[in-house]
Amino acid sequence: MPHWGTMRTARPLLAAAALAAVATGVAYAYGPRADARPDATANASPAAQTAKDCAPDPKAPKRQLRGVWIATVKNIDWPSRTGLSPARQQAEYVKLLDAAAARRFNAVFVQVRPASDALYKSSMEPWSQYLTGTPGKDPGWDPLPFLIQEAHKRGLEFHAWFNPYRAAYDTDLSRLPATHPARVHPDWLVKYGDRLYYNPGLPQVRDHVTAVVTDVVKRYDVDGVHFDDYFYPYPVAGATFNDAAAFTKYGKGRKLADWRRDNVNKLVAQVDKAVHDVKKHVKFGISPFGIWRNKAQDPAGSATAGMSAYDAIYADARHWIKAGTVDYVMPQLYWPRGFKAADYRVLVPWWAKQVKDTDVDLYIGQALYQVGTRGNQAWTRPGELPAHLTLNRAHKQVSGDVYFSATQLKTNPLRVLDRLVAEHYSRPALLPLIEERGGQAPAKPSGLRADGSTLRWSASPGARSYAVYRVAGRPGACATADARNLVAVVTGTEFAAQQAGTYLVTALDRLHNESKPATVTVAPA
Repeated sequence: MPHWGTMRTARPLLAAAALAAVATGVAYAYGPRADARPDATANASPAAQTAKDCAPDPKAPKRQLRGVWIATVKNIDWPSRTGLSPARQQAEYVKLLDAAAARRFNAVFVQVRPASDALYKSSMEPWSQYLTGTPGKDPGWDPLPFLIQEAHKRGLEFHAWFNPYRAAYDTDLSRLPATHPARVHPDWLVKYGDRLYYNPGLPQVRDHVTAVVTDVVKRYDVDGVHFDDYFYPYPVAGATFNDAAAFTKYGKGRKLADWRRDNVNKLVAQVDKAVHDVKKHVKFGISPFGIWRNKAQDPAGSATAGMSAYDAIYADARHWIKAGTVDYVMPQLYWPRGFKAADYRVLVPWWAKQVKDTDVDLYIGQALYQVGTRGNQAWTRPGELPAHLTLNRAHKQVSGDVYFSATQLKTNPLRVLDRLVAEHYSRPALLPLIEERGGQAPAKPSGLRADGSTLRWSASPGARSYAVYRVAGRPGACATADARNLVAVVTGTEFAAQQAGTYLVTALDRLHNESKPATVTVAPA
């Protein structure tokens, strides 16, 4: 998406990342000296201390979303080019996941529908051209089960990312497969600029998009459904989005802009209901453009001077928050601190205020792709992006960050990821809990024992993973209150302890509802 002359692009540099693996399960966050810090409450008297008295360290949040977008459109992140063999596609994807896991991330947002196409086997839309180079051509395998399973193996939540309204990157319908919805329903289309879009004002378009999303949720074990910032298209100079006929039919006397916003709001509400009717645990959220409205346009807006998503692309994120039709918002705050038109220091508190006292989580979309570029002097400084996360700590509503995009996980521009890990991700983190999605804590692990320095336990029914904590002495009631003692989250039932101490192991369901801990002591070698 455009940001005053910048686009989402990848710049190849060379770096390496190592994945820490543990016996029968993968630890997505066990790092150097991760178990060397003593529990700050280890010597406190449990009788004099209860969990409600704990004061979690804001520098070591126990729950924090750490995600990355994996873009398939134009082969930005995966696959690196069209026409690769399934084995090569799989190998490339695994490298991206390993890079994410090595940095202690816990979620991926994978683009499965770039433009009314499918990176999975679908009876509703054709195979994506970004797999084979040819729209509609069968790649010889269904990637989505593999994409999900490999993410889950590494403790990464999998969010399926859809673009709702983009119909094709080519305005020549003859180049699309005969079964493409755009060819079957040309009356759904609006040509705008050099692309084709589905008309958001048509109920049948909303029904189709909802059906496509619901189909994926029914058939695949996704953890979330994700929309990005593309709703009505970004403005094209001299072009008119010709939805006049639909407006005449459905506008009912409203202003065009209000009607367009209502069309988007209706789709969001419809998808939200459909997803949760099928599987309550699946999260639904949107990553809107970072500016809702400017204060000059609306007193409720931010002190910014950029494009207004509300007015330009008819995306009203404040409405979704107030209506509760999303589980989270993830505004794309792709600008540095001090950028006059859209200052990061202005936008974070604005968004935090919007979700305050609501059930909607707030994560921040971060411009990893900008680091090392010369679009703004701030991005030439390796400390700019880590400083964003430091600023976030002052706003308790911010529950995590997601980075665009995965290619930079491998290239590590300006070694910024090393700084992020050292300053912010030195410990693993559990996923934020969204209570409306339900779930329940599994039974605590049974049979926990130390075979030398290897911890082993029996699987807990309903557990997807396990959190492992370590304290130097006797654990107090606050031992698991934050991530200071959290050394790993593993998907198996073994853990290789690297230091003596008391270990606490909890079971986590797929939403990271957490059990009470089982404990065991590992004696000095």
